[in-house]
Amino acid sequence: MRTLLDFEKPIAELESKLVEMKKLAIDNNVDVSVAASQLEANIEQLKKETFTNLTRWQRVQLSRHPERPYTLDYIENICDEFIEIYGDRNVGDDKAMVGGFGKIDGETVMIIGQQKGRNTKQRQLRNFGMPNPEGYRKALRLMKMAEKFGKPIVTLIDTPGAFPGLEAEERGQGEAIARNIRDMFMLKVPVICIIIGEGASGGALGIAIGDRVLMLENTWYSVISPESCSSILWRSWDFKEQAAEALKLTATDMLNNGLVDGIIPEPLGGAHLDYATATQTVKKVILNTISELQKLSPSERINQRVDKFGGMGAYK
Repeated sequence: MRTLLDFEKPIAELESKLVEMKKLAIDNNVDVSVAASQLEANIEQLKKETFTNLTRWQRVQLSRHPERPYTLDYIENICDEFIEIYGDRNVGDDKAMVGGFGKIDGETVMIIGQQKGRNTKQRQLRNFGMPNPEGYRKALRLMKMAEKFGKPIVTLIDTPGAFPGLEAEERGQGEAIARNIRDMFMLKVPVICIIIGEGASGGALGIAIGDRVLMLENTWYSVISPESCSSILWRSWDFKEQAAEALKLTATDMLNNGLVDGIIPEPLGGAHLDYATATQTVKKVILNTISELQKLSPSERINQRVDKFGGMGAYK
């Protein structure tokens, strides 16, 4: 059964009525094609009105939809072959960070991303998509491997943040993220970063320094989540909607502020409603962007990367 967000329920009710109408028509051998067509048009119109005018908090909810495609779903749908690589060669393998070589229409790329779980057992295994330091060190190891073999890097970002536990801090969480940020600036191969869900704070930034940083339409990217912002400013999570508005964290906000390079459209209603279209759109963007970046020399890409991020936050 589909998980419905509050603003999806009116649409689902009309869709349910359409199914009932068609079933009754079959059972009673009645022609309802005209009425069905009108109802389908109403559903489509309601969808457009609803999803065109979502609030920032509603987009945050959509980015967290439990049926939304995660990193491994994208890998499965866009790669002809994929070989996962494990471990940071230091502490262990972080299941919240996955990565390996994948082949997309003959183009070999290194794909790295945070992975969430669908059920309680998977969520525990993946630590709710919150990597430990070894996850970021694994990611950097794979990036260096891709650089060694001259293969482009694609990162898929979907995390509520790096794991904030004591053990993560003891193993150098801040240092691991900072090293990733520093070293990603200097990678000689094309680097494409795509936010596919949540992009929270340093947990996202640790794999988000690239030649192109792109966001799916219904995702968010911010230094802090609306709930945490609300708890700091209002001492309560009850003001998360106001916090989301103040943070200006949607894809449109980020693009307008020059913090990302582009927005990838999603199927009407969100990526969770149409995996095939969502993943194929991302696949097309990846291949086109790689082709574009490969026309530049390594030094040109590095210089552009440094200039882009160095210019953020500067104003006259």
